[in-house]
Amino acid sequence: MSFERKGVSLTDLLLIIATGILILILWQLRSLLLSLMIAVVLAAAISPLVDLAEKLRLPRWLGVIVVYTSIITALIAVGLFIGPSVSEQIQRLVRKLPTYLDNLRTTSKTLALRMGVTQLESIERFFDIQGFINFVLRSSQKLLVRSFGLTFGIVGSVLNLIFAVVISGYMVAGSKKLVNGLANLCPQPWDRRLAEQVTPIARRMGGYIQGRVLVSLILGIVITLGLSILGLSEFALALGVIAGFTNLIPFIGPVLGAIPALIVAIPLGSWTFLWVLLLFVIIQNLETYVLDPLLVGSSVRVHPLYQLLAVLGGTQLLGIIGALIIPPWVAGIAVLLENLYLKPKSIAQAEKNLPPLSIK
Repeated sequence: MSFERKGVSLTDLLLIIATGILILILWQLRSLLLSLMIAVVLAAAISPLVDLAEKLRLPRWLGVIVVYTSIITALIAVGLFIGPSVSEQIQRLVRKLPTYLDNLRTTSKTLALRMGVTQLESIERFFDIQGFINFVLRSSQKLLVRSFGLTFGIVGSVLNLIFAVVISGYMVAGSKKLVNGLANLCPQPWDRRLAEQVTPIARRMGGYIQGRVLVSLILGIVITLGLSILGLSEFALALGVIAGFTNLIPFIGPVLGAIPALIVAIPLGSWTFLWVLLLFVIIQNLETYVLDPLLVGSSVRVHPLYQLLAVLGGTQLLGIIGALIIPPWVAGIAVLLENLYLKPKSIAQAEKNLPPLSIK
């Protein structure tokens, strides 16, 4: 048996070097790439509103300005209206956190004794207040490092967000010229095929963001009202805002939003705790079976498992920012996969009278 030794050609060597240089350049431009990813998501989210303004015979560039001005004005108005109350409630909540954790530890020890558990040292270790606070601080620090590490700190993140907003405005205002220019760089017939995918990609990415924001807004209001009725009015607004923001992150967000409310409910008695738990269970089912299918799922059309992997992967790579922007990118990539591969494959199988693949 003889073995043929294959050397590395000059072309292969140049390709390897070029790939390495490209990776190095992309790493150096990681902050810019992240800003562009955010800009694409923002552009997809505001595009329907700009289209509506264009139907009202406003120039597209003016429609972008009107939409962004309206959004920023609304956010400032909401911040001025509820911001001081939310800030004051959160500060009080943080000051009372050790007391709430003490109550949680005492309640857990009581339940353990009633169930016949005598080794309470493990419960003591589990509810170690200082250890819990250190864990939360370390976890938050890691998330912030991942979130801001690519943008050189909080100031850099704010500047990059402003940059992403400006770039998204340019993208939407000159979308037709931008799409045509990028499509012309591709060989035929891919130029036309890719250009045709821009609208469905933008619709699906924008639908995801619009749906998540609307669902989070609805749930934040409902949670605030529900907690006020159940006797947690002292922190209801802050807990509702926290739950609304965490709900922007699919799957794990609702659980994170429920934990502070449940901890606060413990000192108010077992019945209050059970009612608060029931409230979040009802809201979770409302989101899963009513709001998400109506406002998010109908536009995303991505299997929940892939959405969950997108959230976890985005959090691992980019922190909180990744958990927010990676899922809509997955939804957009799913459009390309569906329209450029799966549908042509299905048509080809139908023409050859081949049955679709199914695992039994």
